[in-house]
Amino acid sequence: MTSRSIWLLSQIARRIWFRATLFSVLAVATALVAIWASPYIPSDLPTKIGADAVDNILGIIASSMLTVTTFSLSTMVSAYSAATNNVSPRATKLLMEDSTTQNVLATFIGSFLFSLVGIVTLSTGAYGERGRVVLFAVTILVIILIVVTLLRWIDHLSRLGRLTETTERVEAATIAAMRVRHRHPYLECSPLLPGETTVPNHAKGIFSPSIGYVQHIDIDALAAVAEKGNQNIFVLSIPGKLVDPTQPLAWVENTVSEDEEASIRSAFAIGDTRSFDQDPRFGASVLAEIASRALSPAINDPGTAIDIIGRAMRVLSVWNEPLKNDAKIRHPNVHIPPIKLTDLFDDLFTPIARDGAGIVEIGIRLQKAFRSLAAFNDIRFSESAKHHSRLAMLRAEKSLGLEFDKDRVKAVADFVDKIGP
Repeated sequence: MTSRSIWLLSQIARRIWFRATLFSVLAVATALVAIWASPYIPSDLPTKIGADAVDNILGIIASSMLTVTTFSLSTMVSAYSAATNNVSPRATKLLMEDSTTQNVLATFIGSFLFSLVGIVTLSTGAYGERGRVVLFAVTILVIILIVVTLLRWIDHLSRLGRLTETTERVEAATIAAMRVRHRHPYLECSPLLPGETTVPNHAKGIFSPSIGYVQHIDIDALAAVAEKGNQNIFVLSIPGKLVDPTQPLAWVENTVSEDEEASIRSAFAIGDTRSFDQDPRFGASVLAEIASRALSPAINDPGTAIDIIGRAMRVLSVWNEPLKNDAKIRHPNVHIPPIKLTDLFDDLFTPIARDGAGIVEIGIRLQKAFRSLAAFNDIRFSESAKHHSRLAMLRAEKSLGLEFDKDRVKAVADFVDKIGP
């Protein structure tokens, strides 16, 4: 599991200003490297190449890149707005972390700074005749990079902010978090199971300093405190849970010092919103929210809800993937509760079944999804699928007007109930 510092670094690296800053520093360094490389250029090469041409080229790049960057930023903001209105505000974060968009904008800004520094340095005469040749060669490479980036940007703009593209990003992020949690259900710690793991009555509670959602837990930091005091730490607030100063983040078996208590508290990253990284239930909730929005009277798009049901099946199928037997508990003194499959079913299907109860196509598609999930070789899938199949059928019976439509949904629902044990 990642430490808090590495997790924070990964969050910073996803910000658009991070790559833009890196590309800008690289651009400035590239523009100045010609001064260092000029002594290694043959003396007769400047006359053969005609290095004076670099002045005009840099001027064209500087003016055009500023325009292209402004246009790209405007397009990007429009895409974010479209995703917020048509998909879900929670999905906008994934668009803002899009690597292609960040690389494109960073390339444009870097190219602008490269040409600007080149023009300024040329006007001071710091390059000399040989330095101009180096700058000319680097400028040609920058032009090639700009052309390739523009072609990628044109193709990417056709999909940026679109419903299907954004939904695919949410699904991919959810599956990634789901797969990690499926392979490490207790985050490489000991299980904290109701009825099996007992928290001592004398345990001390570590409370949240603020109100917010747990975004990340630094397991290594908790394990260090537990091993130092040769005691157990029982984590109650896993990523995705809303916490406040009245609820303990964790229980500590024995008394700890103020510094150790601060270390435990700082191991929990608490923010205003939920995060996709360690919280697969958040991704499941966002998928369901997209379907609910599509089923609203204002949008009336059952096709999107049907598409989400298929994606929900793929997300849940990760929980049925075979596991390796060599999974080890690295931190036996830290106890973590698992994510329940029943909660994932609730997150994904309850909103869709509720909001689509009056649409026969949604009812049939849901029952077919439950039929497939119930056939998985896992009793948990069978029980959850049958439970939600019955609930969806009850909602459909109350919302559908025609008996013919009710019979169509019931025919599939009856088949679900016959699957498995």
